[in-house]
Amino acid sequence: MTAITLKIDDRQIATLTLNRPVIHNAFDDALIREVTATLRDLEKKAELRALVLASTGSSFSAGADLQWMKRMSSASMEANQRDAEELSGMLRRLQLFPRPTIAVVQGAAYGGGVGLIAACDIAIASELATFSLSEVKLGLIPSVIGPYVMVAIGERHARRYFLSAEKFTAAEALRIGLVHEVVAPDAMARTLEKITDSILLGGPKAQVAAKRLINDIAGKPIVPDMLDETARRIASIRSTDEGREGVAAFLEKRKPNWL
Repeated sequence: MTAITLKIDDRQIATLTLNRPVIHNAFDDALIREVTATLRDLEKKAELRALVLASTGSSFSAGADLQWMKRMSSASMEANQRDAEELSGMLRRLQLFPRPTIAVVQGAAYGGGVGLIAACDIAIASELATFSLSEVKLGLIPSVIGPYVMVAIGERHARRYFLSAEKFTAAEALRIGLVHEVVAPDAMARTLEKITDSILLGGPKAQVAAKRLINDIAGKPIVPDMLDETARRIASIRSTDEGREGVAAFLEKRKPNWL
């Protein structure tokens, strides 16, 4: 059984699926390298419109494989540093992936699994999903995933869940901002289709630029340099073929050519 599967449908929606259900889709160094390489290859596909991150079985992801953690506990500091940097690189590549990313959370997401969700642009969860930032129970900390989770849930909620390692529900994940929508299990596919349908209505190059804008201005103060840069970006994109086509199609009450 392969650790991940990849499918690209005729709408150019890619689905990357974690496929280790027996161990609750926990990840180790080999899986991290495989996901990183897959993301790198997908980035080069100019026609791709979105990436869905999913998993098989009853759990979304239990985070780090404990056998991998046990092995690394006896490795050198240098080896642990390199190992952690590979995980960090995977999450960063996922966060910066140039097209919209959607996490589909059908079951439990613990530790690093929460980090995967937080690194995606959009997250939908089943009512049955549960979550935990469980690292301190193992004498560890949610360090590499911390920046992504903090952006998603904020410092105040992080103080509770990083320290208590409590398990919380999908409703709580929605309340604190980790996921955007919670639906019944049999509505997951329909909800995903609704979101991807909406994504496909947008200009492909505009979405790439919009995501870059988010990453560039998030958390930064609104100062003159930012105002100048954001004005430059909208002025620039208005003059592109896609920008002209989008405005013209709207005014002419027709579909833009990317549809």
